[in-house]
Amino acid sequence: MAQRTLIHEELTRSVIGAFYEVYNTLGFGFKEHIYSLALERELRSRGHRVGREVSVIVFYKGDELGRQRIDLIVDETLVVEIKSTFDLRHGARDQVHNYLHATRLEVGLLLHFGPRPKFYRVISTNGYDVSAESAVSAQSGNT
Repeated sequence: MAQRTLIHEELTRSVIGAFYEVYNTLGFGFKEHIYSLALERELRSRGHRVGREVSVIVFYKGDELGRQRIDLIVDETLVVEIKSTFDLRHGARDQVHNYLHATRLEVGLLLHFGPRPKFYRVISTNGYDVSAESAVSAQSGNT
């Protein structure tokens, strides 16, 4: 059986590792802004370029509608959305997909700093169609 490779696997693995490092250090209960700052610091310490609260333009039929802010873009390749709610609302993964659509990037991570850490990978191969999505939860914080 052929081994399946993930898009930007090394980068997403590094970001997920940083997510668990931040979660294991801070635990649950802080606001998203605090997790964003900690994750930015952790990612930079791992050698990544991080854009925080990146503003992107949303177009409709070629016309600019407005701007959206993305929590983090890592190495100009990976969209990261951070949530710190007790329960993750249903549309959170759709939000990441929309960010991928707006940026034309292929991979996004939804990082949930909830009572138990969870991450969701969202993939869009052409900026429009979601080709795969998965959720992972771990109690130990190992990736």
